Amino acid sequence: MKVTRLPDVPPRPVRPRRVAVGTFDGVHLGHREVIHGTDTVLTFDPHPTTVIRPGAAPKLLTDPARKSQLIASLGVQELVVIPFDAAFAARSAEDFVDDVLVGALGATHVSVGENFRFGHKARGDADRLLGDDRFQTRVVELLEIDREVVSASHIRGLVLGGAIEYAGQLLGDPFTLAGEVAHGDERGRELGYPTANLVPDPRYVTPAHGVYAARARTQAGDVLPAAVSIGVRPTFVTGRGELIEAYLLDFSGDLYDSRLELSFLKRLRGEKRFASVDALLAQMALDVEDARAVYGRTQT
Repeated sequence: MKVTRLPDVPPRPVRPRRVAVGTFDGVHLGHREVIHGTDTVLTFDPHPTTVIRPGAAPKLLTDPARKSQLIASLGVQELVVIPFDAAFAARSAEDFVDDVLVGALGATHVSVGENFRFGHKARGDADRLLGDDRFQTRVVELLEIDREVVSASHIRGLVLGGAIEYAGQLLGDPFTLAGEVAHGDERGRELGYPTANLVPDPRYVTPAHGVYAARARTQAGDVLPAAVSIGVRPTFVTGRGELIEAYLLDFSGDLYDSRLELSFLKRLRGEKRFASVDALLAQMALDVEDARAVYGRTQT
């Protein structure tokens, strides 16, 4: 899939495009309905709320790399990214349609969710698009599952509450986060469970404290089962803040300063304090076996 910033879209002659438009944070099942049948996805970076109402900006489900990866998996030919800033936010709904959808992209078909808004003060809506005869507009109704609208905000709540399996069902893929492996105090190595440590990025959602079964993908492309602990390690007085610690099963090597991707499959238990290191080690052994079993089930 080709990724293009809007200012870099080649000028005329414009390639006719079937365009899906939205923020698409998480690329969840509802978003996939909007994207279905299109060849181009038009999205925004950063999330518009971070510019329009910074204090109300949500923690995001996906970073740009993950969003691109998920959209590419849907068979889309091109991802066009609008560098969203105050100047773009001030553009009218008419300018968005005339200059972006028609002028830059040559849209012949436009697909949006029924609650999509655009232009200065969100004055543009689906009816505005339906009334434009320069392209065909498809307005997708909000998807409901279990009598609940599938939305990024709902899924964020599930992830924050530890309901990682259900979040994955609504996303269509396991909730995934990634980051650079940082140096820690090597407590896990001393205990016989060396971990790759990620420091949570405050811009993105982190699952509730606890222990999870996960699928790990290293920068080198190795895919392995992992037991992941998220929290502050209450058994030890470390002085550290929240940390994501991933024990990669059947792995040996140095991951420091490389990118690690973790896809969360199941929450195994909550975070708790143990009376002794031996008790902690006994539980860690059980966690590792549980993580292996969960990962194995996902491979069959």
